[in-house]
Amino acid sequence: MSGGTMDRRTVARSAAVLAAALLSGGAGGTARARTREAAGARDTAPAGTRDAARAAGADLVLTLPAPTGRHRVGVTTLYLVDRDRRDPWAPEVPVREVMATVLYPARTVRGCPRAPQMTRKAAKSFAGFVPIHQHPELPEAGVDWAATLTHGHTGAPAQPVRRPVVLYSPGGGDARTLGTGIAEELASHGYVVVTVDHPGDASEVEFPNTTAYRDDPLRTTVFRGDPRTDPGLFRTMIETRVADVRFVLDRLAVLAAGGNPDAAGRPLPEHLGRALDLRRVGVYGHSAGGTTAAQALYEDRRIAAAIDLEGYLDHPARTPGGAGELFPVARDGVDRPLLLVRTDGFRHGQALEPSWSAVAARSGGRVRRCRVDRAGHAVFTDYAAFAPQLQAAGLMSSEDRAGLVGTLEPAVSVPLVRDRVRGFFTRHLGRPGHLV
Repeated sequence: MSGGTMDRRTVARSAAVLAAALLSGGAGGTARARTREAAGARDTAPAGTRDAARAAGADLVLTLPAPTGRHRVGVTTLYLVDRDRRDPWAPEVPVREVMATVLYPARTVRGCPRAPQMTRKAAKSFAGFVPIHQHPELPEAGVDWAATLTHGHTGAPAQPVRRPVVLYSPGGGDARTLGTGIAEELASHGYVVVTVDHPGDASEVEFPNTTAYRDDPLRTTVFRGDPRTDPGLFRTMIETRVADVRFVLDRLAVLAAGGNPDAAGRPLPEHLGRALDLRRVGVYGHSAGGTTAAQALYEDRRIAAAIDLEGYLDHPARTPGGAGELFPVARDGVDRPLLLVRTDGFRHGQALEPSWSAVAARSGGRVRRCRVDRAGHAVFTDYAAFAPQLQAAGLMSSEDRAGLVGTLEPAVSVPLVRDRVRGFFTRHLGRPGHLV
């Protein structure tokens, strides 16, 4: 998976535009036209300069890479409420609310519109917060974040075929929407994928309703800065995320048994419950989501395999220069397959080594490791496709793009990461599907 033998020359703007075009799905024409409009604004403008974004004309519409499998993708959302847990981030909330998106092979998509990546309300919140507080590499203007369409069709009937189920936990502070590309790819190849938001942690989560204890459908993050600078906060974050993933598995069992786990009672796509094979469950996650995936594998025997995409397996040190406590997964090892994937561009990459080496040494050969070269920490998210489009449109400098996702072109990095994730789950969960 190393990219070390690939050409390291600086990629010209025209190549970035071409890569964006190659990776675009059905909505690519509009995005490419707007990219061409804006491309003359600047090529390598200094980081932090936003005036060009406003001068570039119409807001850019970013496109997601098209999935490569033979199945059309259906999509729906689940509103799940755990009445046995209080929310750890909001004392006034007496339950734990979780939002999840389910992507699955569709029987037909006729009459079912393509879903947006973000709702209009969520996109407005994202645009007003993430470029300022989480990812200053992103432009504060010049992008219509609500206009990006997924390749999933809302409410499409599912194929009545039992499929392996894979759950996704996003990075710390990230919403589940930023993992859409890999999720769609897996679903197009025959998996049921459930992307999980962790409210209070994610930058924004939109619920279908208000409640007596929450007067806004939209909930934003409590995080300001890196959670690893606060050991207590980081511990609560991971414990909450693992509990969220295990709770979602509980509710999927209700769905597979013919029930409707949606707490608002919203109707579900036809045959969705029949698409779940909960004997074959995997979990993958990015950054804090990778930590979550590995620890969930350790704690929950229902999970057969997990992928940690550059997530720590130890707690932050409580004293400067000290060693952090290992999570149980690293302290004790695992007895089921675990894949650890990192990049050469993650600035904290060396800090992963103690805990990753520990889990590998204690797992009897069940842990595999690989690396993506010429890549940055966010290459495992939809930013891998978005950052080059932003650079091509003059809305992101080459330095910021490299810092966020690396210099590897998306025509290489996107299929590379997708193939690694899909290949691992195919090997350990079996080939998707048999008729029921």
